[in-house]
Amino acid sequence: MCNLYNATTTFEAMRQLFLPINDLTNRLTPQMDVFPDYHAPIGRKNADGERELALARWGMPTPPQYLKGTVDGGITNIRNPKSAHWSPWIGPANRCVVPATSFAEYGRDPDLVTKKKPLYWFALNEEKPLFWFAGIWTPWYGTRKKKEGPVQADIFAFLTTFANAVVKPIHHQAMPVILRTAGEIDVWMNAPAEEALELQRPLPDDDLIILPQPKAEEEEPLLI
Repeated sequence: MCNLYNATTTFEAMRQLFLPINDLTNRLTPQMDVFPDYHAPIGRKNADGERELALARWGMPTPPQYLKGTVDGGITNIRNPKSAHWSPWIGPANRCVVPATSFAEYGRDPDLVTKKKPLYWFALNEEKPLFWFAGIWTPWYGTRKKKEGPVQADIFAFLTTFANAVVKPIHHQAMPVILRTAGEIDVWMNAPAEEALELQRPLPDDDLIILPQPKAEEEEPLLI
């Protein structure tokens, strides 16, 4: 399950690939790690069917059977968009794309020294070019955090699919659905559900890498 991604890009890069008519982000240039419930840019259609860039909180409504109380922490990843819970949002009006440059998964085995699971980052290549997750969004009223109380917010999540050979050794169950071209974005934003969901497939193995792990900082020798 992807619960962390990075978007380090420019407004112009997002604009050129998504071709929005409107911008509600104030020409945002994202340079951020995005965690669940963070605000992040998305590309969507407005009520007039025009493309726009907007900001939304990461996490769609939780299926009612899994809720405990009134606080809904949200669902970040969607594996079965044809289920009764997700199908009301799978039409073009509620589809969105989510700009990203890399995404992270935790390894399964904790480090022997730190006891923490290592974090692995995935990107199209070491230059980390822009891509988009295929997602859905909706206006929502509810309580995400008890101390915050009820809020009106636009929220989103993105689809996952089977892990490819690059992701599988780290996270064997799933990876995000990644769109790389204006054509793929157009299909996701406009096509009937059956055609759009053909995009719910793993990225080819040769088109994704694990980014090099950052080197641990060496301590300076103690001079006596």
